[in-house]
Amino acid sequence: MDKSNELRFRQVHLDFHTSPAIDAIGSSFDKKLWQEHLQMAHVESITCFSCCHHGWSYHPSKVGAIHPGLKFDLLRAQIDACHEIGVKVPIYLTAGVNNRIAECEPGWREISPEGSWASWVQSPMRAGFKKLCYNSPYLDYLCRLIEEAAHLFPDADGMFFDIISQGQCCCPHCMRDMIAKGYDPKKEEDRLRFARQTLLKYFQRTSAAARCVHPDLPIFHNSDKLLEPGNRDLLPYYSHLELESLPTGGWGYDHFPLIASYCRTLDHDFLGMTGKFHTTWGEFGGFKHVNALRYECAAMLAQGAKCSIGDQLHPNGQLDESTYRMIGEAYAEVAQKEPWCRRVSSAANVAMLSNHGFKKPLKADLKSETGVSRLLLEAHIPFDRLDADNDFSAYKVLILPDDLRPDTALQKRLEGFVAGGGKLILSGTSILKQDCDQLAFDLPLVCEGLAESFPNYIKATAGFSPEGINTPFVMYRPSLNIRINSGKSLGKIYEPYFNRNYRHFCSHQHAPNKPEDAGFDAGFLHGQFLYFAHPVFILYALNGSVILKDFILRGVRALIDSDLLLHTSLPSQGRVSLLEQKEEKRYIVHALYANTMLRGMQSDAYAPELRPSTPVEVIEELNPIHDVKFSFRLPREIKRITLEPQGLEIPFEKRDGQIDITLAKLVCHQMIVLQYL
Repeated sequence: MDKSNELRFRQVHLDFHTSPAIDAIGSSFDKKLWQEHLQMAHVESITCFSCCHHGWSYHPSKVGAIHPGLKFDLLRAQIDACHEIGVKVPIYLTAGVNNRIAECEPGWREISPEGSWASWVQSPMRAGFKKLCYNSPYLDYLCRLIEEAAHLFPDADGMFFDIISQGQCCCPHCMRDMIAKGYDPKKEEDRLRFARQTLLKYFQRTSAAARCVHPDLPIFHNSDKLLEPGNRDLLPYYSHLELESLPTGGWGYDHFPLIASYCRTLDHDFLGMTGKFHTTWGEFGGFKHVNALRYECAAMLAQGAKCSIGDQLHPNGQLDESTYRMIGEAYAEVAQKEPWCRRVSSAANVAMLSNHGFKKPLKADLKSETGVSRLLLEAHIPFDRLDADNDFSAYKVLILPDDLRPDTALQKRLEGFVAGGGKLILSGTSILKQDCDQLAFDLPLVCEGLAESFPNYIKATAGFSPEGINTPFVMYRPSLNIRINSGKSLGKIYEPYFNRNYRHFCSHQHAPNKPEDAGFDAGFLHGQFLYFAHPVFILYALNGSVILKDFILRGVRALIDSDLLLHTSLPSQGRVSLLEQKEEKRYIVHALYANTMLRGMQSDAYAPELRPSTPVEVIEELNPIHDVKFSFRLPREIKRITLEPQGLEIPFEKRDGQIDITLAKLVCHQMIVLQYL
């Protein structure tokens, strides 16, 4: 990565989707006050609007149309004000939705296979934004709009394109071209393949348009689904990555670590994006507690990312003082921590293989990978997430999602990994070959297919039993029926009396277990393999059972505990990451802790056009925890340990290659810096 093009650490994404029914746009814009607010908030870069979802431009335009309530070039005023104080300004253009164009050119709109116009709402009588089709003349219009912005603002510091997706469109343009290219519009798989082809056309043309003035202009196309593994063909069109993940906006606090665990393995600088809102985008007058922002920014740094905080500008063009004071509290801390967060790489030796990164399905399903991620985060096991182009050699342990059945190429790579001393954790059907129901690995077991009775139960073997549980516990998805010939069984399977249906059911849910076991094993530990017969990661993602987590982690630790680079006494709500600054010859351990609480409730909207209320995961207090223990077994000899940014050197004990330290107190975030020779 070219150091001259590194992203700045403290950014703001300033939404400005503004209705044409509002007048006096930008009337309170004041350059001096704008600059003072940004400086108060320690902001280094702010994304400002060229064209919004409503379809209006915030500067004169011959291709588009200036907002009817705007009387001057607001974007030019914003750029000039920012550049005077050394703040960068990438410019924003909506790309996937545009209400003005959708209403002027309804033939350019995306149409669903059911025959309705695609929209963020289903009825034309409801407020919401309208989706456009990239296979229609809209793409020509969009490229002209982008080229105009590039020429009008050659001093802009990049372009941000939003809502990048192409659905299974059946508009006349797509129907005609699908048939001409031999696709069958009646088949979902063909619609998905054509949509992907159309999406690639969007990337090629808009990227070229953006760089019509400056060939190296920074570009980002916003869609979290396209930043998942399996999309490497799109990466050449990105200069950097921005991971939109507002914890209170529906993403939750464990979403960002999952997507970051993949993105940091790529050759792209990246940032995380949260929001100042209590809920999500467009919440005027909504504020989360400043402690939540402090934690969220620290969590971005802990994953190797820079920081971006989302805000929405009032139509009058004046930045909200309360918002920028709050951002300033968080960003003052980020500024202090930056020296230990620049040019970091992951030092994890455990990795999850991404189902999508190897199989590249047309429709994504992240349940299994989400389950793996949550388990490892709660167990404080640093990890990366890999696709087919990643190298396995840096890792000692690989985890396959429940539904990643290896093809011949992956099977060969995994066999080589094990032959080199690596360890594998498998579950569900990941033990089977992709093209048939045969074992993908040479293991001492017999597989008799998928269990027909479920939910079934596990009675765990001693040593794998969840704490306090000595009887069968329920598993809500069927297992593979396996019988092991050697190795250590994780437990026995117990079947229900019957599957629940209208002819026979028992109580409110599933039938209880039969008294005798079914003769099948719940999994096994054998040499360098750990296998769970159930899709345990999907089950943990869906149900979140603490008993199930205990069972899984007992097996995981039995296999890999000696390989782990760190152990800690942090509670499960704590988070740990292990990064390395190779140029400075030091490891950076990020320890985070916050109490997240579920507030609010599910309820219909007070009025039809308002957003209904939903429970929100919030952070309010940052309670301290004391005497947190850490143990490290790192590949390099450690000569000095400090707590940063305090600059406090702490003593450590070293025995048999293990280093032990104790944090007397942890509040929110602490960087532990281990300097090596």
